[in-house]
Amino acid sequence: MMCSEQVQDFTNCCKDSGILMVVKCQEENSALKQCLTAYYSDPVFYEECKMEYLKEREEFRKTGIPTKKRLQKLPISM
Repeated sequence: MMCSEQVQDFTNCCKDSGILMVVKCQEENSALKQCLTAYYSDPVFYEECKMEYLKEREEFRKTGIPTKKRLQKLPISM
């Protein structure tokens, strides 16, 4: 997962800080934002996301079934 270390640091800080997380977790929040922003501006990452979206859209147009429903397990018949 992208930025997983920053996500974990921010999550741990929020758990430990309670309602004071807004004040206490500014450093972790900034690090997370900085990491995510780097991915948003990466042209290679953009192209990967675009290709994944176009593939899912093509499948939907063929089948009429959204990706989420296609990936769900079918119920077991008795």
